[in-house]
Amino acid sequence: MYQNFDPNKNYYSFIDNNTTPLVFIHGVGLNHQMWEPQISSLKEHSIITYDLLGHGKTPFNKEEVTLNDFSNQLLSLLEFLKIDKCNLIGFSLGSLVALDFASNFQDRLSSLTVIGTTYKRSEEERALVIDRFNQAKLNKPISKQALKRWFSDDYLKIHPEIYNEFMEILNKGPEDHLNFLKAYKLFANHQDDLKKIKKISTKTLVMTGSKDTGSTVAMSKALSEDLINSRFIEINNGKHLCSIECSDDVNINLKNFIDI
Repeated sequence: MYQNFDPNKNYYSFIDNNTTPLVFIHGVGLNHQMWEPQISSLKEHSIITYDLLGHGKTPFNKEEVTLNDFSNQLLSLLEFLKIDKCNLIGFSLGSLVALDFASNFQDRLSSLTVIGTTYKRSEEERALVIDRFNQAKLNKPISKQALKRWFSDDYLKIHPEIYNEFMEILNKGPEDHLNFLKAYKLFANHQDDLKKIKKISTKTLVMTGSKDTGSTVAMSKALSEDLINSRFIEINNGKHLCSIECSDDVNINLKNFIDI
């Protein structure tokens, strides 16, 4: 058994060889520290979470990033840690990575959970995301807009420390901003591969917040219906980062699902 948590590193791990690890993948522009509410609550489980390529402390030097790059990063991490199987949990962009990984490496998964994913976006929904990407590309500030979509106003009033923490994460230096744009471009222009989705047979939980305007309940329901072995749970009053604002609900549903 070993434990590692250092804000200067690009991953957190707590591994007990007697349990199948929970591996968490964060969203675009964020880092592995967004999963602190899950790390704190799910202490009986082995947990790994890490910074995606070009995020946090993980470098990335290619001109463009692909889902295949992110999936190969995860595969390399599992092999480095000598983990044969895991329970994979992805949020937002991380959910797209998780689905891509599941479609290629099902034998490495005991279960799959996606939170706040996009799926079958309408042209209008896609246009809104591309517009936000274009604003970011022009260096227009989008951090405050993002936090309005991710958290309720009441929650941020009660938790100013969360507001400050995420503003600090989102307000990046020039090099980090370039890597953010690479990942945001991938997320904004992502096209669902229905053939890959429909071949995933891994036991799957799909969750999203009832007030998530970008990763809607309708999207998550449609994804759950297209997956072979899936269930859907709506997190009442949750916005995009329901894993933080509604962490108790998310954690109990995740625990119940993993422990079945």
